[in-house]
Amino acid sequence: MNIPITICAVLMALITGVHVVGGGPEYHAVYQETLATPHLTSMAGVLWHAITVNLVVMALALFWLARIPSWPLAIALAAMQLGWSGLFIYYGLTQLGSPWPMPQWIAFILIPLLTFYGLRQHRTA
Repeated sequence: MNIPITICAVLMALITGVHVVGGGPEYHAVYQETLATPHLTSMAGVLWHAITVNLVVMALALFWLARIPSWPLAIALAAMQLGWSGLFIYYGLTQLGSPWPMPQWIAFILIPLLTFYGLRQHRTA
């Protein structure tokens, strides 16, 4: 088992747990209570749970990658995570004036870097 990629998988699983446990009451429940129409609350629910599904799939894919190296899978996961980083940075800067109120972008940059390090380490072993 590739240790750096296993660390990435565990981090992604922890991020998923924080999203579900911490983010649910702080964000999802608030969206459900404050959005103006059933259509908006339904869409917010779908988007919230789609993020959860995406995080779970990324964690499972990283656990898979830790056992069975695959550059195409790593690149696909990195593209998703770097896309998320870009969104956190963009909205942090444009809506909040700084990327620091939403520091999730850091994890979504570090995990692909550590994943690629793990794959390179495996290739040279």
